[in-house]
Amino acid sequence: MARARQAQLTKPRGSLGRLEELAAELAFIQGSPQPRARPAQAVIFAADHPVVRHGISAYPADVTRSMLRCFAAGGAAAAVLAARQQIPLSVIDVGVAEPLDEGYGSHASCCILRSPMADLPAGDLRCEDAMPEPTLRAALDAGRSWADSLDTLPAVAIIGEIGIGNTTAASAVAAHLLACAPEEIVGPGTGLSPDAVERKCNVVRDALRRIEGCSSDEALGRIGGRDLAAMTGAMLAFEGSACAILVDGFIASTAALAACRRSPGLRAQLLFAHRSAEPGHTRILEELAARPLLDLEMRLGEASGALTAFPLLELACALHGEMSTFAESRVPDRPSATA
Repeated sequence: MARARQAQLTKPRGSLGRLEELAAELAFIQGSPQPRARPAQAVIFAADHPVVRHGISAYPADVTRSMLRCFAAGGAAAAVLAARQQIPLSVIDVGVAEPLDEGYGSHASCCILRSPMADLPAGDLRCEDAMPEPTLRAALDAGRSWADSLDTLPAVAIIGEIGIGNTTAASAVAAHLLACAPEEIVGPGTGLSPDAVERKCNVVRDALRRIEGCSSDEALGRIGGRDLAAMTGAMLAFEGSACAILVDGFIASTAALAACRRSPGLRAQLLFAHRSAEPGHTRILEELAARPLLDLEMRLGEASGALTAFPLLELACALHGEMSTFAESRVPDRPSATA
């Protein structure tokens, strides 16, 4: 029905391009001829990664904790974008080494919470499992718990992450799931030098050798991270519902790929916000047959790309619902072709 309405609106057919497709995709996911972008909800899962000890990030590990403070003050990019658009934002600590001294709760533009599983053990993915099985299960459950805690099912869910070292974890998981060499996936992340990118490749290569032959489900726990697993769990929690998931960049897309390997039916609910500047992101988009909405050379993470793309969903819905049809406006449609 949504595509039929698009054909009746006062415009040449297809002239609004991806906006027409976006409205139809949302209508399909939501099971309604009138798609909606609101209510929307955003969540960011935060965790540290022991693999940072190998010099695979341009920033030290304690920056993750500092970013929680930045969110509390409303100064982080995602906090600004969410506040500007009045999208409720939760930041959930699922594994930051040091809790905030200032405590958790509602702050300037978001709600910051510490999950009970945040103190569970994690390992250096290069030489040991990133998450023992209980930690993996708890991280997946933390994502599901956030989704289950919402008072109302969102029309759109935006799921992101923060965590120094998580591009290395995502690169390892993506390389395993795609059967790619590290060189095809690993990128500069937070702004690494060429030598540091090579070092990061070596770390990922060692991790892949260590888990050679393991299943895709096992890979998330053995070489992933608590933030990646929580995102995966949150996405899976919405499967089969009328909620569209607006996927952010490389790391969120890696979680989406892991979620789709666990449950292929979830793919129908995923919309991809943008193409990250991280080289591995294009490989994931190709694997999921995804066409991102934006290509702005972003690589920040923390759901910033998805929050930037969100207005396109609102505009697509507004055009779909508020434009007049040819019949309503008495504008003549293009004559039908005749033999």
